[in-house]
Amino acid sequence: MRAGLRALTSRGRSFLASGIAALLMAVILGENDLFRIGVLVTALPLLAAMVVARTRYRLSCARRLDPPRAEVGGEATVTLRLENVTRLPTGLLLIEDTVPYALGVRPRFVLDRVESRGVREIDYRVRSDLRGRYTIGPLSVRIADPFGLVELTRSFTISDTLVVTPHVAALPHVRLSGEWTGGGDSRTRSVAAAGDDDVAPREYRQGDDLRRVHWRSTARRGELMVRREEQQWQSRGALLLDTRRYAHRGEGPRSSFEVAVSAAASIGVHLAREGLGLRLVTDQGAEHLTDTGLSWSLLDTLAVVRHSPARSLEMGVSALRQGGGDGLIVAVLGDLDPEEARELGRLRHSGITAVAVMLDVSTWDGGDRAAAENHQAVQTVLAGYGWRIVRLPAGTSIASVWQNAANRGRYALNPAGGAA
Repeated sequence: MRAGLRALTSRGRSFLASGIAALLMAVILGENDLFRIGVLVTALPLLAAMVVARTRYRLSCARRLDPPRAEVGGEATVTLRLENVTRLPTGLLLIEDTVPYALGVRPRFVLDRVESRGVREIDYRVRSDLRGRYTIGPLSVRIADPFGLVELTRSFTISDTLVVTPHVAALPHVRLSGEWTGGGDSRTRSVAAAGDDDVAPREYRQGDDLRRVHWRSTARRGELMVRREEQQWQSRGALLLDTRRYAHRGEGPRSSFEVAVSAAASIGVHLAREGLGLRLVTDQGAEHLTDTGLSWSLLDTLAVVRHSPARSLEMGVSALRQGGGDGLIVAVLGDLDPEEARELGRLRHSGITAVAVMLDVSTWDGGDRAAAENHQAVQTVLAGYGWRIVRLPAGTSIASVWQNAANRGRYALNPAGGAA
């Protein structure tokens, strides 16, 4: 009841004040009719407060995001499911969900009445042009009486997270020859060379092929044993993303940094789908990616990557060098100086394919001649170490220039076909 009285609206307080005033005047003047009116006007907001207060804990709420990950510029549908879990119907419900500013305005809905055990589902759409992780919720429900005298707000505790991932462009298939290194803990064993007794068996599991039963171990252990599966080999590679603030130009979704993140996402997803075991490295060091769902793990990481204050690629180069075993290195780079390019260039050696996706930041600066000359010098240094150069100027899609990653010469070609 106290909560209901605190939830009185301006109209409800006016009714209550008017009713009390009418009761006082009726007592002073001895007017019975005025007393009856005062009782009615006073009782109306009190009854409304009592009814609304009793309905405060009658709702359960669930939220569903479809899809839980959306690409930049894409839409996601949020479905709210409200259920009246008691035997009494609710009154007027005013519903408002909490949505970050980047996803749009807060959605508001009105439900006139939810019957006993009734369920209502409400859909609305959200959209963002900025990548990131956004918390949607909690939901607040304002319970009001039909006369607008009382309005009680209840907030649920549940919230959900929408991940807005970078734009991923479909890239053409490019043959990138690199060293194939083992992804398992052991190499294939040769029974003919090592002998049948050297095979490491394990216990039989439901669904194992009976042709893999190891009879000697079965006889020795007294239970069915099978040969261990040979571990497959997997090509391994590294993706370097330059996140240094001073290495990029522009602001917002069209900045060179956002283009670099989108390019890294496109390349990473493309290579992962082709079976490459990938690790992500930035100028801050190695990033952790889960082994399962590599594409989603990469996109989740890139969704929240931000500018770094670093001035050099030293930590990133060191992380690439310490990882080892990479048959392919793809570096998505901003502005470099020739000395940084030399440190990066030395990572490539025989058996490693190295591709540098170089954002021509001079095209974000409006054609800065000094930046253009530096860009050309860095290309020359990396090409001298055997790196393949893919030039990415402003306004150009990574999909339109990715085929240049197949070029083995000292200089790759730009989209127009001239020397980069």
